Amino acid sequence: MAGKLRTGQVAKAAGVNVETLRFYERRGILKEPHRRSSGYREYPPEAVRVVRFIKRAQELGFTLYEVEELLVLRENTDASCEQAKATATQKMEEIEEKIQSLRAMKKALGVLVKSCASKGSVRECPILDALDDKPTKRARS
Repeated sequence: MAGKLRTGQVAKAAGVNVETLRFYERRGILKEPHRRSSGYREYPPEAVRVVRFIKRAQELGFTLYEVEELLVLRENTDASCEQAKATATQKMEEIEEKIQSLRAMKKALGVLVKSCASKGSVRECPILDALDDKPTKRARS
């Protein structure tokens, strides 16, 4: 079978490790390849393209479930590009929400850092106190 690739060759060409390929196979996101009588897997050259697609989609924040949906769209010649656009738009909205959340965390940490004179004992550290779930000190009446 000319043009078939072994697991290591696909992994190297796609820039992933062998376990990643096996994981994708188990998940069903990468079609299980033909096996030789010796048991070696033989992938079609398209497998490299699929794995690269998966990795690029993950780098953009898509979950494996979402990547599977995108791959189904990619293989469905009757599907509309609008479906892919809707998925990408949804992901952009999720990313924007995460950015807002990260900004809020950064602001909260900034307040803590400014409250710390960094000169006393750790027992009096406002950063550590804010993270601790111990009861706050109460003023005596």
